[in-house]
Amino acid sequence: MRRTFLKGLAATAIAVTGLAGAATAQSAAEFYAGKSIDWIVPYEPGGGYDEYSRVIAPYMEKYTGARIDIVNMPGSGGMKGAVEIFNAPTDGLTIGIINGSAMITNELAGIEGADYKVADYNFLGRMVADIRVMVASAGSGITSIEQYMDNGQAEVMGATGLGGSTYVDAVIVGDVFKMDQRVVHGFNSSSDIRTAMLRGDVQAMWGSLGSALSGIEDGDHVVILHSEANPTGVLEGVPSVFDLAANAEDSDYKIKILQGWEGLSAVGRPVAAPPGVPEDRVAFLRDAFEKAMNDPEFVAGAVESKRELLFASGVRTGELAKAATDLDEATRKLFIAAIKGEI
Repeated sequence: MRRTFLKGLAATAIAVTGLAGAATAQSAAEFYAGKSIDWIVPYEPGGGYDEYSRVIAPYMEKYTGARIDIVNMPGSGGMKGAVEIFNAPTDGLTIGIINGSAMITNELAGIEGADYKVADYNFLGRMVADIRVMVASAGSGITSIEQYMDNGQAEVMGATGLGGSTYVDAVIVGDVFKMDQRVVHGFNSSSDIRTAMLRGDVQAMWGSLGSALSGIEDGDHVVILHSEANPTGVLEGVPSVFDLAANAEDSDYKIKILQGWEGLSAVGRPVAAPPGVPEDRVAFLRDAFEKAMNDPEFVAGAVESKRELLFASGVRTGELAKAATDLDEATRKLFIAAIKGEI
């Protein structure tokens, strides 16, 4: 009888302990319910990064159950805010949007103040990214990348300042494929390059698909090469850099360089949490961000306001960041030379 009584006490104690454990084990959803999340924007109010953040904030609130407080933290070309996110407490209550491409180039070039490792962020996902396109002027008569490369003369490629994206695109892709071209830099803006193309002073340029669309639709420009592995729309039927590399000598090496180059722009405008946030909270935030980005009301609003969206998951964004920063020595030297305008 005594032994049975003791067994009963032990069973009761185990059951109570189990209930207590269940009561104290808090899910990520329970953690975020009613909390406040600081969303850092590394630029002044009113710009594109700020607008994207404020538009998606209500939907992040909807799917996290937390309040989103937008905190503008401009400085050092976006680095101040990026560093703030990277060094934030690891409780998952500080996230933010960053300029992924600029932060990667700053890290690679060892710019003062780049006190972060882009690949170490806990990415929730990407809001938008630039697909890079190489266009030739209709007046040049060039209609294909093969014609550009084998025209029997050095074609003139326009670019903005040394180390800018139009310059980096031109010299890295040009180096990979040994293009016979002359990169003329120093234009104040991409529109200035387009004006020079209309005059016939420049035959081609690199830029984002978004900024090139009007010239393509007007018939002033022809897309002859691009960075998109799965092209759609105006890019269908146009070879990508990966198509060229697949049929070239040293294919594997070329593809490795191009994957790193693609990552510079493909990381785009990601939303990130700092390293060290518990995995369940990261997973919860990633899920909330994906739901927000695919919310029909949010998407309809973006379409109406002509705000581009190009979602990528947190996992995929992290892969792109790693590809752009985890480089072998030769590739790293090439990228740094391009970023510093030494090619």
